[in-house]
Amino acid sequence: MPLTFRKSFRILPGVRLNINKRSWSLTTGGRNGPRYTHSSTGRRTTSMDLPGPFGWRRTRRTRRH
Repeated sequence: MPLTFRKSFRILPGVRLNINKRSWSLTTGGRNGPRYTHSSTGRRTTSMDLPGPFGWRRTRRTRRH
């Protein structure tokens, strides 16, 4: 089983800083409503929990200059 590193810090209510060994990301939003994640690798994800066992996610990758 490979070892992984992932740590999440709550900065403010509704704002989290997520760190792993390759990148970091900032997530805003709470349990109710959409969540927006912006990663240092250029990935932007919007996700939302829907009623029941459903969820919705949209991921976009931006070009890095």
